[in-house]
Amino acid sequence: MKVLIVEDEIRIREGLVKLIEKIDSEFEVVGEAVDGASGLEMCKEQQPDIIITDIKMPKMDGLQMLSEIYGSGLKSKAIVISAYSEFEYARGAMKLGVTEYLLKPISLMDFSKAINNIAEQIYEDRRKKPEQVGTLEQIVRDIMFGHTKVSSETIDYLDNVYGIDKNQKFLIICAYMGNSFDEKRELGYKFLRQAFSGYKDIKYTLLESQYHKSIVMLLYSYEDGHDIERFIQYQLLNQAGGDLVIGCEEITGLDSLTVGLSDLYPYMDWNISFEEGIVISYPKITHVQTTICIYPIEQENEIKSAIFARDEKRVRQVFNRFHESFKDGKIYNPRELKECYVRFLWTVLEVGKESGCRAEGTIQRQKLLDKIMNSKTTQELDDICNEVLSSYEFTEQKTTSNHLVVRKAEGLIHEFYNTGITLDEIAGKLNITPEYLGTQFHKETGKTYSAYIKDYRITKAKELLISTSLKLYEIADKVGYQDPKYFSKVFREVTGQLPAEYRRTIK
Repeated sequence: MKVLIVEDEIRIREGLVKLIEKIDSEFEVVGEAVDGASGLEMCKEQQPDIIITDIKMPKMDGLQMLSEIYGSGLKSKAIVISAYSEFEYARGAMKLGVTEYLLKPISLMDFSKAINNIAEQIYEDRRKKPEQVGTLEQIVRDIMFGHTKVSSETIDYLDNVYGIDKNQKFLIICAYMGNSFDEKRELGYKFLRQAFSGYKDIKYTLLESQYHKSIVMLLYSYEDGHDIERFIQYQLLNQAGGDLVIGCEEITGLDSLTVGLSDLYPYMDWNISFEEGIVISYPKITHVQTTICIYPIEQENEIKSAIFARDEKRVRQVFNRFHESFKDGKIYNPRELKECYVRFLWTVLEVGKESGCRAEGTIQRQKLLDKIMNSKTTQELDDICNEVLSSYEFTEQKTTSNHLVVRKAEGLIHEFYNTGITLDEIAGKLNITPEYLGTQFHKETGKTYSAYIKDYRITKAKELLISTSLKLYEIADKVGYQDPKYFSKVFREVTGQLPAEYRRTIK
């Protein structure tokens, strides 16, 4: 995957090179240009798969450069980057077939998503079968996904063969299948064909998009778009049984195909905001009135306590209450809902690590964040939560001690750690000498008695710092330290942080 970077600011240019190296070894930067004119020459020489370009540059701007590149017949994909958020720049890029438009400063997540989207488009192009070229499906695909411009030859062909006028209305129907796309797409095709078989006055073509995890239906001959939308809402969605998220948009003109799906698709996640399936109709969905989404902090506090207690049943109950807290009949912005899930799951991950329930490194947070923010259904969000929980081990870690006396000593420590119980007191309860107990304890656990009980107290202190709002002196007392200052000193020796610092870091 050859990449050309065209950017006049050296820091941004060097930063993009480093980002590309981090994302995937398949991407190779074959050139770096400081303006559009030199970028154009490099593109003709290197013929890159992907061009990453700024808009505002000396000599020749990015859009003019892309116009020259595409005019010469080169098929490179482009990611446009700009500090200017005005719509005219974005519209100019979209007219050229650019599908990825990023604003400075660039985040790693947005950039990674954009370049992977472009790569997926290129892979799809490479997988095309020659015999498909020239079919209505392929023509619509090329226009819709920005692979080609609407030429006069294409307009004449569509008019003569299919009776499609370049200025007529089209209805785009996007059927999102999510993670079951690969498994059920053939069933999806069959379902849509059967569902619309009762309409005798419509003509359409069907195509799939691996990137969108969707089957896209383009109606090019029909009487009433509102009637079809009502059919989708009251019959099609009921027949689908919750397996599909369906969105639709009516557009005018072949040129609008390029931006039609890209306008509709981002709003498909509004399905999450409604308790029952509802057709996502663009641009109507942009006018929906929402309620401010309030994060359920009480569930966060409960989950902290449940994880530290290693109570799997209670953890799952709290997760269920968290899901249900957004199903109160109100309509929330889906982005706000997803941000609540991010915050909740980040809490679960942090507390899991601190409590020892979760092995460090089993969950990649960047991928988890991408999954959450790209979700279109509540089922996908549920699956993400279950994926996180599957990485946890809630069973209390059993002692590795083989010596009965040591096991009994550990049990007494766990029961009476908050009373300041001493080695002598435990030895007295077990009717053995302190010297014998200390020797066996160190031999079996690898720790001295004082180190073991200190670590256990600090673990319990972490639990209280994270899952309660108790004052520091109250926590010190509950874990067996009468002097809060001494407790803070010991806590820092073990964790490297004072208790207040630790609490702030986790929260």
